[in-house]
Amino acid sequence: MLRKKCLVCDADNLNEIINLGPHPFADTFVPESKVSEADAIYPLVCDLCQNCGHVQTRCETSPIERYSQIDYSYTSSNSAFSRSHWENFAKEISEKLNLKSDALVVEAGSNDGYLCEQFLKRGNRVVGVDPSPYMAELAKQRNVATIVGLFGMSYSEQILKKHGKADLVIANNVFNHADNPLDFAKSVDSILSPQGSFVFEQPYWLETVQSGKFDQIYHEHVSYFTVRSAAELLARAGMAIISAKIVNYHGGSLRIIAQKKENVLQESDDVKKMIDCEIKSGAFDLEFYKEFMHKILTQRNLFLQKICKLKQEGHSIVAVGAAAKANTFLNFYKLDNSFIDYVTDASPHKKGKYTPATRIPIVGDEIFSKYGSVYALILSWNIAPQLKEKLFPINSNIQFISPEEA
Repeated sequence: MLRKKCLVCDADNLNEIINLGPHPFADTFVPESKVSEADAIYPLVCDLCQNCGHVQTRCETSPIERYSQIDYSYTSSNSAFSRSHWENFAKEISEKLNLKSDALVVEAGSNDGYLCEQFLKRGNRVVGVDPSPYMAELAKQRNVATIVGLFGMSYSEQILKKHGKADLVIANNVFNHADNPLDFAKSVDSILSPQGSFVFEQPYWLETVQSGKFDQIYHEHVSYFTVRSAAELLARAGMAIISAKIVNYHGGSLRIIAQKKENVLQESDDVKKMIDCEIKSGAFDLEFYKEFMHKILTQRNLFLQKICKLKQEGHSIVAVGAAAKANTFLNFYKLDNSFIDYVTDASPHKKGKYTPATRIPIVGDEIFSKYGSVYALILSWNIAPQLKEKLFPINSNIQFISPEEA
């Protein structure tokens, strides 16, 4: 089923801007028991709303298939970098909003409960909502009360009845997963206390397209936010932005703090400046995306030439980082297990599984010790320096390759 109207403003003035071809769910890693089964594959196309500037995937997929058919593997605490980010997030937001110790914090898409746990340690009351039964079980081990389900109006009513109004609602790297972002935003507004705040982060669309990092695009990411489109969406749900900034997560994420519209007297200068920058950059112009597609296709062709030459010479290639972005990259580049020996990852929830469609086995970094010389392709490019620091002691003969250097 294809989306024909904008998820923010309901306009039908949608234009194709990016087409990455057929892709499986990027955040689904395949267990041994399902390796011989076919993956669900859908066209990965992004459309731009010419009315409000919102970017969204064209193909509608089932959230049950995305998050529940196979145990969801991504965890908020999957790396030291991630853990540090969420610990700092809890500290910074608590201080910025002057959050009282007994405040009610609700996290939509609470994952393994790591961020909720940070607020719990600060004395806050916390409630998590997550569609993955597996993640909810991990969260409960952290004493984080978790509702299993997709955050929306029915769950916000359930939270209201049991816990009352929320002082803080968080939706990090999950607001962009919502099939109905307007309903999501209205659900947030319905449980916010009069002075409450809504804070969310997700990869910043302008950073994505300016850097050429198309791998942040995948089916689980239904929406791709700019400050302009976020402001439009929040306004339709009765909220307004009080703060917007770029933070160093996922290679550049947009962190927005919003409150009920009646509490926001005027739009901040920072928000105005960021929207002006988005407009001037061409982020809402169709010609910009023609150049974007030409760039990533050219880069792919050049890199594949290099990969094929290395394989013809008998070299081994191991990829590093079994992230969702890695699967978008591997599938767009058509790099399967005939090119890549392994993908390494530190997460125990991913090791022993396989990448979707490309069927590359996922193992620990120690696999590098079994090679003499080997080429490494870092897929989790946002933490490349940290990964290189870990890998060199395992094998000092590793040679790193990347599409940017092809």
